[in-house]
Parts: sequence; structure tokens; C-alpha cells
Amino acid sequence: MQTTFDLFSEPEHSPSEVDRARMLALSESLTRHNQAYYVHDAPVISDAQYDALFNELLALEQQYPQWRTVDSPTQRVGAAPLDAFKKVQHVVPMLSLANAFSSEDIDAFDVRMRDELCATGLLTSDALVEYAVEVKFDGLAINLRYEHGVLVQAATRGDGQTGEEVTENVRTIRSIPLRLHTDAPPAVLEVRGEVLMQRKDFENLNASQLEKGEKLFANPRNAAAGGLRQLDSSITAQRKLSFFAYGVGLVDDQNTQPFPQDSFQRVVMQLADFGLPVYTKDNVVQGAAGLLNFYTSLQSRRDGLPFDIDGVVYKVNNTLQQEALGFVSRSPRWAIAHKFPAQEMTTTVLDIDVQVGRTGAITPVARLAPVEVGGVVVSNATLHNIDELMRKDVRIGDTVVVRRAGDVIPEVVMCIIEQRPADARMFIMPTACPECGSPIVREEGEAISRCTGGLICPAQVKQSLMHFAQRRAVNVDGLGDKLIEQLVDVGLVKTPDDLYQLSVAQLAGLERMAQKSAQNVHDALQVSKNTTLARFIYALGIRHVGEATAKSLAQHFGSLPSVQHASFEALCEVADVGPVVAQAIVAFFADARHQAVIEALIECGMHWDDVLPKADASSAAGMFFGKTVVLTGTLPTLGRDEAKALLEAAGAKVSGSVSSKTHFVVAGAEAGSKLEKAQALGVTVLDESEMLAHLNGG
Repeated sequence: MQTTFDLFSEPEHSPSEVDRARMLALSESLTRHNQAYYVHDAPVISDAQYDALFNELLALEQQYPQWRTVDSPTQRVGAAPLDAFKKVQHVVPMLSLANAFSSEDIDAFDVRMRDELCATGLLTSDALVEYAVEVKFDGLAINLRYEHGVLVQAATRGDGQTGEEVTENVRTIRSIPLRLHTDAPPAVLEVRGEVLMQRKDFENLNASQLEKGEKLFANPRNAAAGGLRQLDSSITAQRKLSFFAYGVGLVDDQNTQPFPQDSFQRVVMQLADFGLPVYTKDNVVQGAAGLLNFYTSLQSRRDGLPFDIDGVVYKVNNTLQQEALGFVSRSPRWAIAHKFPAQEMTTTVLDIDVQVGRTGAITPVARLAPVEVGGVVVSNATLHNIDELMRKDVRIGDTVVVRRAGDVIPEVVMCIIEQRPADARMFIMPTACPECGSPIVREEGEAISRCTGGLICPAQVKQSLMHFAQRRAVNVDGLGDKLIEQLVDVGLVKTPDDLYQLSVAQLAGLERMAQKSAQNVHDALQVSKNTTLARFIYALGIRHVGEATAKSLAQHFGSLPSVQHASFEALCEVADVGPVVAQAIVAFFADARHQAVIEALIECGMHWDDVLPKADASSAAGMFFGKTVVLTGTLPTLGRDEAKALLEAAGAKVSGSVSSKTHFVVAGAEAGSKLEKAQALGVTVLDESEMLAHLNGG
């Protein structure tokens, strides 16, 4: 039975028992006051009274450290600085959303949802789709993992599959409960939400920066991002970050009170009941008209909100309908972000020059008189290509409209001809690359002009290396653009494999590189050698091959040699690969210079072991080929990842949820709601021995 203690009662037990009960009472009281202040914005005691209670608890915990709990309010002040962030693999991927920018886009989205749901029998032809609607926060996505109600881990979104652990930093955010407000929490609950900085806190932060003579932050999102990624969590604590929950990832509610997941609305309401801050928990609308009304209403109230938003999010509310609609690439089909119109400002074109891209693309860039657009000072804007520049008739000296939407690269929207000065000058596309002097050519049928210098062009080398080292490619932590530019400029690096030949001494000898920083970069390079085949293919920078296509190639062929030697016809059989992409892949691997770089990288120790061989004809003859399988419960001998790998090698698609499209459920001990749902839908249920027998041809 839990001990309770009146904050003002007289001691009736031994001193240590009284102190322990007092600590419990103080912790509970401070937690309630945190909730009232940071979540409900309705404090019931003064700051001085709160500080007195906090300092009393802190003193008792110093006296009795064995009784300090992980969810104590004192654990929000920050821990010892970290050397680096650990990587966290998301059990349930953190997907991005497709974007919509017009009412026509939303009408089309609603029609698509209705048609597909009617086709599955989950919606009648005369019914409207029910949507949950919410604000689109302009912050950073985060995953909070609670085990038995206690916050044990927090991780950034990262690339959706792998993020960075920022647990100690998140503990300093006072609106996030360190323990869920329930006596019956799920065994595991992953909460998805957004970390942001409210406008008043942003203004106070910049005022403090100005007073100290330090750099001002451009906008609340940048300030929040910087605060969340501090290795010293005591600095994060000073930023006064906020958090709002908007969904869940992994939920394990076996042997506990079931977590409601029949609708998105109920999920958010349950999160609110657990003490997590949510901004909108009861906004549900019907059809496209309801979506657009919510959008219009929120847009009119946007400036009055205490934080920045850049649009709204619509989600099909019924989770059974969500499962039937499924996913495409890296986003759910049942949700969409309706972005607010891009912010625009006028400024003057000071000059126009060209930028050389990774593939040699020559892009005209307008150099502008600096202007603030959407909280960011813009001094450069893309003009895309020479045809676009001529169509807009932009000249040096013109007054132009500049647009910026979210994190999109600023662009010149239009020229204000009426304000053109008499000495305005037209831009002439150069015939030679400004970086290497190689000829610039424009192939027939293409809008883009390109430098023909290839790897002898410093700009292309730099861009290729930046692409190779970026987070979504092989992910060399600490190897930023400036450092890559230095390495190329001093002649230490020309191709990606040169990076792995660098010594700590060579790195430390560069400008503004201390010994510790050099060691960190060197260590990060060694870590990056262990990657995935999909990331490696993407890192190579093959024209037209993005992340999704690289992953499709890895899954289809299963090994790098198979991709390298694949024919044009074989490549065209891969999902996401058409004739143009297939031709680009063939051309890339036919280049002896590219083959030499790949061989050198492998000799340096670059490796991957995550991809199994492509399912062959014998697999295709098995019962799992092309089928959707769900794993649930604890299997007797196989781990979840091991079972998944075996099924995928047999050509199966392993899903995390049961729906009408599920073919088999493999159930182990303590299988919960997934097994019940499978039985209700009439899905075939197997145990581990039956699964293995079928995999072995039984």
C-alpha cells in the first residue's frame, strides 16, 4: 500500500521513515505543480514556494541518495555532459507525411480515401470519411519510450529508421512527465510528439543572448533544435523547451489494461489522461469540407497561437481504415499535411552567378540584398535553370519577390518589372565551369546545363563527398561541409575512399581543428564503415537514385555485385526503377573510375551484412512468398528479428499490424490483441514450429 504524507503533519515515526515519506510527498506535489504550470498553464503556487519545495527535496535526496527515483522532479536539471549521441533504431519507423498546398489537393485526397475505403467495404458509398485534424507544429519530432510507465528513452526522428538518443535532454523539458499518470500503464508505450520553443521563451532567450553579446537565434525552431542536441543537458534545461504529443509508436499492452487504438482521437485522449500535453484532442471532422473549414479557421488564428505552426495535419480517424489504406514509400496513405502558403518578401538582386552541383548541374543563383523571410535571413535564392530565369526575366538590379516555405530552398518567384532600374543587366550563362574551366554543355531534351569536368571538378568532388558523408547516407558524424571543403582545398581528399586514409594528425593539422575534434571525426569515420547496402548505394550519388530507390535495389538484388552487374532489363523489374533511372545506374557502374572508388572503399573496410539474398524460385514456391505475415508474442526459440529475416528471405512481407490484408499471424507466448484481432478476422494463425516447417518445405 502506498504511503501518503501530509506536507504539514507532525512526525509520528522514526526520522528516516518520516524523511522518506516526506520525499515521496514532495515529489508528488512538485509533479502536480509542474503539470499545472507547464501543461495547463494554471499555476497554483508562486515560483518562490515551488523553489522552496524543490530545494527541500534536493537536500533530502543528497542525504538519502538510495531513495532518489528516476522520475524525481530533481532529475530535470541536467546530467553530466555526453561525449556523443548514441544511435537508436526505431522499432516502429517514424514516417514523414505527404504535403498538400491547395484545396484541390485536399479534395483529391478525400476522394482517394473514400474510393479506396469503399472498395474495401469499410465505408458505404453515401458516407463521409471521418478525419482527426491537428496543428502542424514547426519543431522537431521525438519518440518517448515509457516502460511500465517510466520514461526510459527519448530519441530524435533522424532518418525515420534511426535517430539519436537525447534522453537526458528531454528529461529537462518540464511538460513531459517522467512517469505516466496511471496505476496501470502499458508494459511499453512509445509516444510520438514535437519538441518546440514557444514564442515568449524564444524572445526571452534572444534577449538574454543580446545582453551577453552572443549570437541571436534566427527562429524558435532553430533554437529548439540547438537546445535538444546539446551534449550538455544543463544547457538544454536553460532553453525552456515545450512538448506536445500527437501519436504513438510501439504499444505493448499485454497483461495490462488495453490501450485504446480503435481511433486516432481516442489515442490522443488517452495520452492526455496519462499526463502528456496535447494541443487538440477532440477535433474530428467529416469529409473535405470539414478539412478545409478547419484549415481556414486555424489559418486565421495562426498569429495568435503561442508557438509557430506551418500548416495542419489530417488523419483518417478510424485505425482499421488506416490499416486498410496502408503506406507508400516513407509516408502513410491515410494522412496528409496541408501546408500554409509560403511566406514571401521583396528584395533586390545584387548579382547572378552559378552554382555547380554534385552531378555537374549548373544552377543560376540570385545573390540578394539580405531580407528576412519566415524568420530566416535570406541572401541567396535559386533560379533553377536558364529557361526558368529567362521566363521570369530576372536581371541584375531588379526588385524581386522571394519565397520560402518551411525548410525549402528560397526561390525567386517573380520580378517586379515596374521597379526595374535603367542599368539592370541580363545574365549570360557561362560556357566554361567557374570551378574547373571544363566546358558547360546542355544535352538535347534537358533543362539543366552541366559541367563536363566530372571528378576533376572541385565543386563536384566536394558535393559528392558531402552527399556521401551525410546523415541519410553513410552518416559520418562531425564531417560537415566546411571540413570537407578544407580537405579538398588542401588536397588531402579527392574521392570518398580518401576519407578513410586520413590520420588524426592530418585532421588536427587543419584550420580550427583541435586534437579532440580530429579524434572524434576519425572515430566517426571508422563507425561509418559499418553501414547498410541501401545507404551505401544511396551514398554513391548515382543520378536519379534517391533513398527509396536505393532501398528497393538493395532488397531486390540482395548484394552489391548483383546491382553492379544488373542489366538494363533486370533493373527495370525493380520497383521505383524506370528506363531513365535504369540507364543512369548502368552508366554509373560502367564507369571504371566509379568501380575503382567502390573497390577502394571495400578495401578500407566498408561493409554491410543486413541484406539477405533475393528470394529465388524455390522461395517463390513456398506458402509465404508474396504474403503478409504478422509476428506477435514471444517465440520459443527465435528472436523477433531472426524470425522476420527468415520470412523476408522466403519472400514474405512482415507487417506490424493485423488487418484484412494479413495472410498469416505467427503467434508465440503471451500473444495479445493482435492474436485476438487475427482470430476475429479469420486470419490463419501459426506457431513457431509450423512456420519453420513451412519454411523448410514441410
